[in-house]
Amino acid sequence: MSANESGQNGRGESNVIYALLGVYLGVVFTGAEVVSWFRIQEMFRFQSFHMYGIIGSAVAVAALGVAFLRRRDKASLSGRPMEFPDSGFRSPGWQYILGGTLFGLGWGLLGACPGPLYVLIGNGLTVLVVAFVSAVLGAWCYGHVRSSLPHS
Repeated sequence: MSANESGQNGRGESNVIYALLGVYLGVVFTGAEVVSWFRIQEMFRFQSFHMYGIIGSAVAVAALGVAFLRRRDKASLSGRPMEFPDSGFRSPGWQYILGGTLFGLGWGLLGACPGPLYVLIGNGLTVLVVAFVSAVLGAWCYGHVRSSLPHS
């Protein structure tokens, strides 16, 4: 039996904790209405602060968490040191602007961010299996053409 078959990710860490955290996050997303099509449409129409508040809070908590971990030189649960690249701010290139625009258009048209697709499918919106398969197909296509794309 390989490490992946036994629930290990190859680095001595169990994937079970990540699965449980994912389920917990799905419950939180559902309760906070983050996966609600109505809430997403409200956000894109600038009719409500709800989603902007949640996204802004997540960015703030992540920034504080990274700053804390950098200052304390913390290690992962398995004891491996955490690495944070120290790259300065660079103005985004055209490929990021184009990619972000396409992502935002898809998000707005679909009414669902790719992040909570699992949650939406788990909540019974099985029509979003089409969106999930499309996202996987898009990632697969990108993987095949990545070497010929400009990356900065």
